[in-house]
Amino acid sequence: MNRPMDLLLKYQEIEFAAAEVRLYLDTHPFDQRAQCDFKRYTYQMMMMRPQLERIFGPLTHEYSQENPARWVEEPWPWELIY
Repeated sequence: MNRPMDLLLKYQEIEFAAAEVRLYLDTHPFDQRAQCDFKRYTYQMMMMRPQLERIFGPLTHEYSQENPARWVEEPWPWELIY
């Protein structure tokens, strides 16, 4: 999984799983296994994010610590050629 798009796909899969578990926790807040899964997914995303942002730029508009203007200055993901 060294190709940038493979890494991005893996990140998106983890992000989807975290969102699903978060929704489940809305109705089952005391499910410890789900809480552990959510923490694991968010940790994995946190670890992958810097590498992805070096390749693709900011992943969301909320997250750009170095330069918020970079969001509009960089090419959009569909404009990149790999």
